Amino acid sequence: MVNTKKSDVVFFEAFDEEQELLRKICPAHVKAEFTPLTIQEACLSKAPSRVISIRTQSKIPAAWKESLDGILTRSTGFDHVREYQKETKARTGLGYLPSYCSRAVAEQAILMMLALMRKLAVQQQYFSHFHRNGLTGQECQDKKLLIVGVGNIGAEIVDIAHGLRMKVAGADIDHKLPSLEYIDLVPGLAWADVVMCTAALTDETKNMLNYDTLRRMKTGTIFINVARGEISPLKDLKRLMDEKILGGLGLDVYEDEHAIAHDLRADKQSAVSELASVALELSQRTNVIFTPHNAFNTREALARKADQAMESVVLFLAENKFPFPIPEIQNS
Repeated sequence: MVNTKKSDVVFFEAFDEEQELLRKICPAHVKAEFTPLTIQEACLSKAPSRVISIRTQSKIPAAWKESLDGILTRSTGFDHVREYQKETKARTGLGYLPSYCSRAVAEQAILMMLALMRKLAVQQQYFSHFHRNGLTGQECQDKKLLIVGVGNIGAEIVDIAHGLRMKVAGADIDHKLPSLEYIDLVPGLAWADVVMCTAALTDETKNMLNYDTLRRMKTGTIFINVARGEISPLKDLKRLMDEKILGGLGLDVYEDEHAIAHDLRADKQSAVSELASVALELSQRTNVIFTPHNAFNTREALARKADQAMESVVLFLAENKFPFPIPEIQNS
């Protein structure tokens, strides 16, 4: 239950380990409340405090516009907060955490790639009878990796992939890394053995990696998305899997994720949405790895996240500004 009366800040979507860290570092003068629920799961009729902190699955009610001074998203992506501002035209202070988990997310993407290459799920299934038929995988050395959107996470993937002696290229309009070869998206898809999406969600990237685009990949290509699900529509990915254009699929993010997450947490599989049903069906395949938007979640990244989140809230309560304001949000 969320107390709607006396809190300075309410942290939504705070799971147990995160709550423990936030409580430990919360200053005595800050009255903070924590809940694992999203805003919509909390079913609040009004804003519980003048400042709130969310992750990516909460939908901020437009009716809270006049009651909120500040919104901090504890994530590197902020498209969901911009969506709220575009809808409400609110002049609320908006902040985010730009760089706490880049290495963690990059390592998860590489983990997915290696597990899919080595057919790890099937290897585990076969242990009980110790067979090796159909278990032959592939090595990553000399394989071609295309990174779509080379920001902080993409740069970390480049570092790891070069260490694995992969051939790496980036598809991005901004060529930031001098050590990286850049290539246009369509020829890059045809070239790659593995494609990883680490692009930010914008009007330009939404649905960018759809069926018509990704069908240009070679048969058997592995595709991994650790950025935003709206960039690669789930039904399109299923079609690519069914047609065996994709040889493996790894996702940590999903389109309409707040709705899918709500359906799956409710554990009423007979009444889940169509997208949740597609996700559940795909997740049962041995060449698919789906994780619950958890790539950020290492002890190291969580500690950085808690520190940055609490510092952001304390600064906002004192000075009405966030240390990491969402870029150019006033001009959106």
